[in-house]
Amino acid sequence: MEIARASALAEMASGVAHELNQPLGAIATFSQAGERMLSRPDPMVKQALDVFRQINLVALGAGEGIQRIRRLFERVSPQRTRCQLPELTAELLPILDILALRAKGSVRVDAASPVPDLLIDRLRIQHVLFALVQNAIDAGAQMPAPPSVRIDISADRYSVETGVTDSGPGVPEELHAQLFKPFFSTKPHGTGLGLASSRAIIESHEGIIGFNNVAAGGSRFWFRLPIAAS
Repeated sequence: MEIARASALAEMASGVAHELNQPLGAIATFSQAGERMLSRPDPMVKQALDVFRQINLVALGAGEGIQRIRRLFERVSPQRTRCQLPELTAELLPILDILALRAKGSVRVDAASPVPDLLIDRLRIQHVLFALVQNAIDAGAQMPAPPSVRIDISADRYSVETGVTDSGPGVPEELHAQLFKPFFSTKPHGTGLGLASSRAIIESHEGIIGFNNVAAGGSRFWFRLPIAAS
């Protein structure tokens, strides 16, 4: 546990440093410019004031970014209600369809009926489903054909499993161990927080989350949640 905690703290420190490098660089550049403006024989006071305003905006933006990251990982107890996973998915489907249509793709849902009830925080589980479908669409968009996403829901005696299968290139083996780590992203402008926050949400529900590459191509991300007591 100590080794795992030290490793997690090192990853978090590295990620925060990465997030702060750009605004700190901007602050340093603006500060040097302001100093030069005020060190002239005829100080450029008006322009220097504009530079200081920019410094203030960049610093506030960096602070807000760190607060958003912190809120994602706060351990707040879920507000749980009894519900059905197919119903929760159907409620979110119009939004998922819009996501897919933007990439000229499609989303299909295959749900066993009925499935056992779950005791979950609806919005948080919908957040996980949204993040997984968004990643699936992005993965499928890397291929020549339009992205195709399949959501499947099934159950056994102990849990309900939800899978999101994409039509992308699959996950390279060298990335398997890093996918759910905070701040790791394969996207040019990704935050690396979608899968990490999804894992935190699923684990707060006593569930598990994982993925497998599909033999026919693409990958399937899944999560299992324990069924509610009768």
